Amino acid sequence: CNLHIHGEHSHFSGITPMLPLSEPTAIGLIIAHGSVGDSISAVRPDVFVSGDGGYSWSGTLRGPHHYSILDSGGLILAVEAHRDRQISSIKFSTDEGQCWKIFNFTDHPIFLAGLASEPGTKTMNISIFGYRPDDDDQPMWVAVTIDFGHLLTRQCNKEDYVEWLAHADYDSDPETDGCLLGYKETFRRLKATSACRNGRGYVLSRQQSLCQCTQEDYMCDYGFYRHSNSSNCTPQFKLLNQTQDFCLNVDLQSTGYRRIPGDKCIGGFHPPKIEEAFKKLCGKDNSPSPHSEKSLGPMVVVAACICIGVIGLIITSALIISSRRINCRQRSPAYRFSVLQLQDDDQSANHESSPRPLALVFQVKEEESQLIMTNKLHNEPIK
Repeated sequence: CNLHIHGEHSHFSGITPMLPLSEPTAIGLIIAHGSVGDSISAVRPDVFVSGDGGYSWSGTLRGPHHYSILDSGGLILAVEAHRDRQISSIKFSTDEGQCWKIFNFTDHPIFLAGLASEPGTKTMNISIFGYRPDDDDQPMWVAVTIDFGHLLTRQCNKEDYVEWLAHADYDSDPETDGCLLGYKETFRRLKATSACRNGRGYVLSRQQSLCQCTQEDYMCDYGFYRHSNSSNCTPQFKLLNQTQDFCLNVDLQSTGYRRIPGDKCIGGFHPPKIEEAFKKLCGKDNSPSPHSEKSLGPMVVVAACICIGVIGLIITSALIISSRRINCRQRSPAYRFSVLQLQDDDQSANHESSPRPLALVFQVKEEESQLIMTNKLHNEPIK
């Protein structure tokens, strides 16, 4: 049997009311819904709590719950989640879910909608909000705020904290126990058996130290692999007498190991030099393989043809556009307009208020012919 943790799919399907919960200040503490069996189950899940970052779990509550973390992990709260039943109590634990106590927060049960607290986990207050049917069967929303500061009154001291090594199993070598990516982290956190309050001034203390390199800090290089029960990287003999394309014009040298990206280990294990074994993977010489020549030849020809075709198309288009512009300039007519002022004639001498006659000259020049039109404007309207 295995423990299966419910995630987003179960949450959006209505199987669980909340996703797994963890907080940066509550180091190592995780609360989640899960089911035990050969596979994940859609039946009502239970609540599981882990105090070591998910390496081990313990079942603490039956059925789905709404839960929250307060006081930087020193206090855990949970309320039963029911769709067809009202609730009036809340459960709380000060020892990472090992023991739970029940507190009745109202005499009038409500249908639970959720829990709310201020951002972060330093507060000791929790708000429970929901609704209850009124006299006229209309829902009335209710919010109840509980201050657990009156319950945990003692401030924690140095004796209430313990040094906790993350990722430690306490069964391996002490020098490498807890090492992950070349370093280990030790945190100072509250003991599970201490019933006290961290307070708002609590600051998480951590200490990092580098680890000695081991084979776990390396992965096998290309052409090497690890057996299922071994940490040594051995060559893949299937590639020994084959010419590899990545060996063209270069001489690859490898020890069979490659440092994992981001690993910070120092000293310790150094991969043995087995460069000759890796050279065999590149073939006896560095000459290009027939497969490479056959595959590259057609690609070069196709690329050259495409480039020549594109250049020819650009040149042809430029010539066509230039020739059309030259022909349009030779055939296009030129227009010139001018307005001439004429002398008053005898017929318009008696009309002082009439406008001065004008002569409009319109000249068109097309190829070698020229046409001049002159029209005198008189005071009479033109018919």
